[in-house]
This record gives sequence, C-alpha cells and structure tokens, in this order.
Amino acid sequence: MRLGVLDQMAQPKGMSAEEMAVCTIDLAKYVENLGYERYWFAEHHGTKGLVSSSPEIMMAALAGQTKKIAVGSGGILLPQYSAYKVAAQLLQLQALYPGRIEAGVGRSPGGNETIRSLLADGKPNQMAEYPEKLQNLLHFIQGEGKVRAAPRTEVAPSLFSLGLGENSAEFAAELGIGYVFGHFIKPERGEASHQRYRERFKPGLFQSPVSRTAVFVVCGEDDAHAEELARSQDLWLLQVEKGLDSRVPSVQEAKEKQLSVSEEEKIQFNRRRMIIGGPEKVKSELLRLSKIYKCEDWLILTNLYDFKEKERSYQRIKKLFS
Repeated sequence: MRLGVLDQMAQPKGMSAEEMAVCTIDLAKYVENLGYERYWFAEHHGTKGLVSSSPEIMMAALAGQTKKIAVGSGGILLPQYSAYKVAAQLLQLQALYPGRIEAGVGRSPGGNETIRSLLADGKPNQMAEYPEKLQNLLHFIQGEGKVRAAPRTEVAPSLFSLGLGENSAEFAAELGIGYVFGHFIKPERGEASHQRYRERFKPGLFQSPVSRTAVFVVCGEDDAHAEELARSQDLWLLQVEKGLDSRVPSVQEAKEKQLSVSEEEKIQFNRRRMIIGGPEKVKSELLRLSKIYKCEDWLILTNLYDFKEKERSYQRIKKLFS
C-alpha cells in the first residue's frame, strides 16, 4: 500500500493562519520521517478556515525543508488560470526540486461566482474549457509546440487530473496522465471511474496507468477513540457544506453541539466518504476499497482539531502497512 497526504490545511479554531502554516510544515516533515511518499496541498479560497490557497507556494516551502518526499497540488484550479503560467510555475519547481514535483489540477471554480471571477481577473467562466487548458498545460510542461514555457527542464513534472466520475477518468486516460479520484467527495463513482481510466489509458506522459484515491481517514487507538476524534471532523464538514465557519471545532465543542435529526442524518451520510476506526477497522476498509478500485495508492485527509492526534492517526495508518 502506497500512502500520501492530501492537506486542505483546515485550521483549528483558536489558531492563526501563521501558526497553521508552521504546524503544517512540521506535520509534513513528521510524515516524511514515517515513510509517507507524498504530501499534496489543496486550493481553496474565500473561507475562514481552509488556509491552503496557493498550493504552488506551499509546495516550494515544503520541498525546501524536506529531503525526499514528493510534493504536490490537489489541485490547482486550472480553469481560472493561464495554462502557460501554471506550466511555468511547475517547471520552476521541477528545476528547484527535480523528480519531486507532482502537479494535480482540477476543474473546480474555487468558490462562488465572485471568487471565481476574481481569480480569473474578471474573465467569463471557463469551466467548459478545462479539457483544452489541460491539454495545453501538458504540451507546455513537455516542451512541445512553437512556444515553450521556461525553465526548460530535462524531465517534466508529473501531471494528474483530479476527478469525480467516468468522464474525467477517461479524459486523463486519453492524455496519458495520472488520475486522482475524490472518494472524499463522491464515493459512489469510484469503482467505475478507476475502471474507465484503466481501460481507456493510452501511453503519454506516463507509460502505464497511475491512479490514486483521496479519502478522509481517522485512525484512533480503537474504534471508540476514533469516533470521539472524528466528531470534530463530522461537525466541521457539516458546517463547510452549509457555507458556515470552516475552522475545525474542538472535540469538546462538537460533543456539546446540539444537532437536529436531519443534521445527524447528514453526518451519517457523509461517513460514506470516510474511514473512521481503530487500526484493525482502518486496515480492513482500506484493503476492501483497494480491492474494489484496484488501486493501492492513497492520499489521506485527516482534518482534526488537535495536531498531535493528527500525527498519531497518520502514524497508526503507516504502521498498518509497514
């Protein structure tokens, strides 16, 4: 089992953005020492508590303070940006840290229409142009075409497209790039998406299919401990989906929060997107999904209030497959 981290940099209540940045780098160095293969940063805008708004900058900061862990984006919001500029940033990172740069890009608008427009400097919505922009990005990082992006590195950075269904999987396959399925967003499409990617893959940037799955995981000392820890993540996700405070509440706040029947039902519904349990349950579930998806490469999200508990969760998971 290959393990990596996808970090949304979900900020605990009471912690500043500056403190969150320091703790994130410390966490990444910690999981590198555990043996995790990669650390990816998400891109979110216009929220109180999701601190990762510039994955390229976080990638550079982390690569400069680590030795071998791959650093990546999960993912850069390509429809809002120039494919040429994104390529230049990725190639600059590749020149600085050869062989460690993994570029994940996605089709999300990054927020509401106001946010999307600001990111795109007022340009019309270009979500439908994602396939064209992705093709252009691939050409630029490979040094193809009349106009080449700089710096001209010997080897292109790795490129992945993030998706939630068969169409996105097929497009990544046809381009010969990697594919990352968001089980933590839409788990019901995972099996079909991975299958479509494998079936339609054509050699390109990669010679064979490279697929990964991103999932929420909380691994406690046992099932009861995991449930206690995960309560704050449950409440956090509930609030994020309502467009409320996106900072992570403490376990105590989550315990004391009075929720309606519909909110409790929503929490249980969201659990399909997660693996919550002690080591035995977490291992069993990861192996079960790996068998269904035919994927043994995982990006794990763990949005807990306590960074020490987050470290311990990642430690327990790595120990399961060491």
